[in-house]
Amino acid sequence: MFRTALRNVLAHKARLLMTVLAVMLGVSFVSGTLVFTDTIGSALRKASARSYADVSVAVTYGDADHPLPQRLVDEIGRLPGAESTTATVHGFTAIADKQGRLVGDGWSTRGGNYTGPGRYPMLQGRAPHGPSEVALDSRTAERTGYGVGDTVRMSIDGPVMRQKVTGVFSTDDGNVAAGGSLVLFDTATAQKLFGKPGAYEEIDVKAAPGTSQAALRVEIDELLPRYTEDASATTGQMLADEEARRIASDLSSFNTTLLSFAGIALFVGIFIIANTFTMLVAQRTKELALLRAVGASRRQVTRSVLVEAFAVGAAAGVTGFLLGIGIAAVMRAALGAAGAVLPAGALAVQPGTAGVALAVGVGVTVLAAWLPARRAATIPPVAAMSSVHAPATVRGLLLRNTFGALLSAAGVVLVLAGSGMEDNGDMVLGGGAGLLLIGVFVLTPLLSRPVVAAAAALLRPLGVTGRLARQNAVRNPRRTAATASALMIGLTLITALTVVALSAKTTVNEMAAAHLKADYQITMATGRNLSPEVAARIARTDGVSASSAVRDARAELGGQNEWVAGVDVPQIDRLLTLDFTSGSIASVHGDSVIVDSDTARWRGWRAGQSLAVRYEDGTKGRLTIGGVYEGGDLINGVIMDNATVTPHTPRTGDMRVLVGMAGGAFEANRDALVKALGANPAIKVQDKADISRELSSTVDLTLNILYGLLAMAVLVAVLGVVNTLAMSVFERRHEIGMLRAIGLDRGQVKRMIRLESLLISLFGAVLGLGLGVFLAWAAGGLIRKQMPSYATTLPWDRIGLFLALAALVGVLAALWPARRAAGLNMLEAIKAE
Repeated sequence: MFRTALRNVLAHKARLLMTVLAVMLGVSFVSGTLVFTDTIGSALRKASARSYADVSVAVTYGDADHPLPQRLVDEIGRLPGAESTTATVHGFTAIADKQGRLVGDGWSTRGGNYTGPGRYPMLQGRAPHGPSEVALDSRTAERTGYGVGDTVRMSIDGPVMRQKVTGVFSTDDGNVAAGGSLVLFDTATAQKLFGKPGAYEEIDVKAAPGTSQAALRVEIDELLPRYTEDASATTGQMLADEEARRIASDLSSFNTTLLSFAGIALFVGIFIIANTFTMLVAQRTKELALLRAVGASRRQVTRSVLVEAFAVGAAAGVTGFLLGIGIAAVMRAALGAAGAVLPAGALAVQPGTAGVALAVGVGVTVLAAWLPARRAATIPPVAAMSSVHAPATVRGLLLRNTFGALLSAAGVVLVLAGSGMEDNGDMVLGGGAGLLLIGVFVLTPLLSRPVVAAAAALLRPLGVTGRLARQNAVRNPRRTAATASALMIGLTLITALTVVALSAKTTVNEMAAAHLKADYQITMATGRNLSPEVAARIARTDGVSASSAVRDARAELGGQNEWVAGVDVPQIDRLLTLDFTSGSIASVHGDSVIVDSDTARWRGWRAGQSLAVRYEDGTKGRLTIGGVYEGGDLINGVIMDNATVTPHTPRTGDMRVLVGMAGGAFEANRDALVKALGANPAIKVQDKADISRELSSTVDLTLNILYGLLAMAVLVAVLGVVNTLAMSVFERRHEIGMLRAIGLDRGQVKRMIRLESLLISLFGAVLGLGLGVFLAWAAGGLIRKQMPSYATTLPWDRIGLFLALAALVGVLAALWPARRAAGLNMLEAIKAE
């Protein structure tokens, strides 16, 4: 039976090709993801290990108000177990390239103090000295084109600085290896810029020969209480291990996301595999009956089909693994070409990845082929020998439809329940969505007849080919269902994601238009807080009619820690429109504040209530709630007068500055604001249209990434349509020959196959679009808990595009099967069994 199975694989290799391709694509996605993340992780871990090579113990502070003093550095350096100490201070530093653009989008652009050639060996030039000199890491210098002697524009938290590059250095810093930038100042300058004059954030200590990291840590722990209560000492090995865990955790979420989409592609592939083996079994009923007649047991027949599936899965697993290595290399090259700076290193191909690829390929194929194998063993030998195919019984169809209806109903109930739940609603909704998809799949054979019949009016003008195509599409409802369901799953996810994303974008745009009266909003490009100097410069700029800093602060109100937004009360009413349920913006003055309705409801507060307050500097007092307003993305929480909160905020920072200009928002006013801020690359000056465009570009980028990840599942579904049509043409050779004999020409045969493919694709698309819209509407219930004004908006243009693309998929998928059908020899086809 084993040899028989292998011969069957070789005999039907052309018909199994699409199955191998479908599984191979899914496996390549899995193995490519694993190889890519292993490569990045390995390179980052090596870079991290090198950066901690000379750190035996690191001392860090626990409170920003109590940094590490110089005398502690000196005292640690005198310990018997310490060979050397390196004290550092660092913080965010934005760099502009030669075109004025922010380098690296600011997410990992950092600055620090130069600590010597041991950690930062100079490749060119010399170390920085004085407040106007800096050194750049070699990667940043290479990608920006800066060299020794050039002037660089940079910013810490607002004001622009122009610094001279005196050196270019190499470093094993893990942040730089991950694509970040590092700017080095001399120690005094760095301490002043990062708010710690004469103090440090970290002290790295190298142990003397013969002293272990643990022993040195004990010496330092005994010393620390004399200088600070907030500092802690950690061994270099512990830091390296923690960094390795952090890298693994960061990559794990990325890995999980990619593998989830790979799983979707493999799940879609299961339909193709099951369809293929079901059709192969149906085409080989006489052969299987003969095996039973000569003594093969049911178990042997089942094993024979599963061995075929094993061979197909193994072939797909091996080729998918090799293709995955190529995909990983292409992913790294593509990200590099797109501007991402990735750590250098060879591709990390782990033995476990090969094992996973083979296990996935074989496991998915054998699992999908198990049910067709079971059906093959249950065909009675006599019925098969006489080519009598037992149709599905009424009882079997009733059971299937009942089961599908129950699953679908349970899925709908869970989706609706999850949509309205406060806690764990996303888990319940996700589980319900899964049940609903499975239930609809089970019901698809029942749904295929009425949906395809609805297209009869459109096909009638096409004459006999249209009628034959419609009849062929529903001739075998289970086969049509399996083929259409593969496309349905991909389109369900694509539609749901599109509706949710575009609805959120529309809602935020409407909120910005409704609440923002200011002509411009000024923020840091990195999302960090602005220096208060920015608001002061804006207020002094010609043409500014009103401006207000939205200040970031914390306070303890009524025993609860709360974020507080400070505003300039005389100006804010001209810059923001707030909808009040009680009180007004005039209620913000002195010791009177306003709170948004969500916070008031959560805390049980009401207008007129008096609350005890404890500010960040420890000052205590009482505040009165003067009003309750409807919050939004622009501003929410507790709003207080800046004149009240600023004196109690040790580290003042502004989330944004709102600006009104004489004459409104036009280019000359924008240029005046940009000029006032020194054309700072780290600061964004945006009007309402800019805010909308930024949100739109973010949403569109996210959707395009998701479309790309789901493209593999759609491609697998297309292969399923091609495979089903090709095998169907083989099954219907005799019928096609007879049609040709009675007058159907080659063009009509092609048209019949293409129309059949089009009907199957559109059937799957209609189901997918309907389910996607329903799930997106249900997800809106969860989103409204975070965004109360969220409303589901149907993007009819995108829905129409998806439907058109599904039709195109149907036409393209039919090209080869239609050509093959039209090319059949009429007489040989008539003689075929």
